[in-house]
Amino acid sequence: MKHYDHAFHAFLKGIILLGFALLMLSLILSGNIVYYIAPKMMPFIYFAMTTFFILGIMQVFRSTKKESTEEHVCSGHCDHDHEIKGPFWLKGLVYSIFILPVLFGFIIPDQMLNSSVAANRGINYGSDLTINQVSPDENSGATSRAEAFLEDPEGYINNLEVQASAAVDAQEHYQVEDFYGEDWFDEFYKEFADELEQSEVILVTEDNYLDVMTVLDLYLDRFVGKEIEMIGFVFREPDFEDHQLVAARFSMTCCTADAGVYGTLVESEEANQFEEDTWVYVNGTIRKGEYGDYTLPVIEDSYITEVEEPDTPYVYPSFNR
Repeated sequence: MKHYDHAFHAFLKGIILLGFALLMLSLILSGNIVYYIAPKMMPFIYFAMTTFFILGIMQVFRSTKKESTEEHVCSGHCDHDHEIKGPFWLKGLVYSIFILPVLFGFIIPDQMLNSSVAANRGINYGSDLTINQVSPDENSGATSRAEAFLEDPEGYINNLEVQASAAVDAQEHYQVEDFYGEDWFDEFYKEFADELEQSEVILVTEDNYLDVMTVLDLYLDRFVGKEIEMIGFVFREPDFEDHQLVAARFSMTCCTADAGVYGTLVESEEANQFEEDTWVYVNGTIRKGEYGDYTLPVIEDSYITEVEEPDTPYVYPSFNR
């Protein structure tokens, strides 16, 4: 029976751990870690990277000791061995599960989520508050839902099931509507709406992106005719006309797994000059428009120009920080 080389396997495990640590370090140093992890998760990344470094070095050091055998590892205190059972190809398959992600992480170029992902996940216009969700007037909202149910009970129930299924699929742990009706939520956005209304131009930034989208959903009538400027990547729905595009941003709570797409409909004669995924600066006037069954803010008479991808391509919820 062929002897199981514990030293070799300990060395290989150490190299894998160091590989993961170096991959995280390279992403941090290059700044590309922002494509995958929200800033609030960075302490966990630093902890994991440090832990992998320490454990990797310990494994490599252990593999260099001459007495690195199964008996040394157990020191007679365990009743099982530490071998990977099975033929050579099976052991290779087990290690490949850990080695390939490290290799692909170094080989495949880092890039942000794009319009193809947006098309698959679906895009939320504004902050995704819709006529089917709670309205600022809770009583009128309850009345409209009751009327909808009485008009078409089966359709109403089916619509609720579709919305619930979509929420699960999107894996959005924090959504604006989850907090609607809370006193602090209503007060914050009312004050923020008052502040924006006093501004000559609504400037949408990475820090206030979702807050501005929420205010425009809740108090759209107050901002009709207001000038607005923002940056986003170009996205188009299949049924868009030549003068229409969406200036979109990905919102991330934790990591790319829970990323959602939020966008604002833009209308301009220049819209057809910009390809999807192009980053653009948009300046125009807000009007109340419709798309499908939704009433939403539309930026019209827009000036659009191509810009560089921002250092922080994603936006992050402010209400859970």
